Amino acid sequence: MLYQLSYTPAARQAAPLSKPTRLGNIRICRHPPHNPFAGAARRLAVFCLPAMHAPHIPPPIPIETLLLAYRSGIFPMADKREDNDIFWVEPRERAILPLDGLHLSKSLRKVIRSDRFAITVNQAFEPVIRACAEPRPDHPETWISERIVQSYIGLHRVGHAHSLECWLADETGERQLVGGLYGVSFDRVFCGESMFSRTDNASKVSLAWLVAILRQAGYALLDCQFMTDHLRSMGAVEIPQAAYQQRVHAARGAPRTSLGTAWRCFMQAGTADQAGSAAGSGAGAAAGAGSGAAVGAAAGEGLAAGRGDGLVLSPGKAILQSLTQTS
Repeated sequence: MLYQLSYTPAARQAAPLSKPTRLGNIRICRHPPHNPFAGAARRLAVFCLPAMHAPHIPPPIPIETLLLAYRSGIFPMADKREDNDIFWVEPRERAILPLDGLHLSKSLRKVIRSDRFAITVNQAFEPVIRACAEPRPDHPETWISERIVQSYIGLHRVGHAHSLECWLADETGERQLVGGLYGVSFDRVFCGESMFSRTDNASKVSLAWLVAILRQAGYALLDCQFMTDHLRSMGAVEIPQAAYQQRVHAARGAPRTSLGTAWRCFMQAGTADQAGSAAGSGAGAAAGAGSGAAVGAAAGEGLAAGRGDGLVLSPGKAILQSLTQTS
């Protein structure tokens, strides 16, 4: 069934919402939103949040409303890029990716091990969400409107929305953003929103890194929202919405550490592995130690100058070892 959800935002977000019923009064919505996920319409309950300002000034969704919605098992979508209306969606069957059930093909393992891509966390949130909003051949219209973009930028600023970036150096040595994903975190839950890829395997490598980072940080649930063939091939499964809510409840509490700290653990592990290999060769011991210091100093910035192309590549061996040891 389709619903439209009206609400009156608190003045300047001064009074945080405390119960799902505070989201507003439910009334029937005549026209469902455009659904970019083929075949999923029968399994959705959809809510609509009307525009509150002039069409040319899309108002961000209040942060407390977004967080309350995610804790309640719903999330926003737009009908199209230019639409200022927000539809709150609750899948009746939820796609999740078990953190101990990631499937990696032999070819993808080889790509990760090759350290072809450099991975960073929270270094290009706005470019990532805008890349996810770009039209695609199979989906010429996007559900990520400018209003949604601005809402999640605000959520990112307060530490509840995160991006994972996938970089590749071009022929001039300049880094290029070739893939990535973004999502929302609360408690020990990460809700993946969207991902993009401009070259083969970039989004798959990003997802593998995300799973490893979430496990390292102590998260319990990775929500993928809707099932796709891509996600199914990597181990995602569908569960009823009621079961999803139970998992959200069980994942209450703070994770062990932040996503950025978990990312640095893998970067440092990869650097230690490189330094150890250099030390084993004898002549390269000093150079290996220097490389480790350089990566450690630049870890906070997400990228470090460890090669001629200006990138320190992702420590693929550390990621694969982590996924193997804990699966």
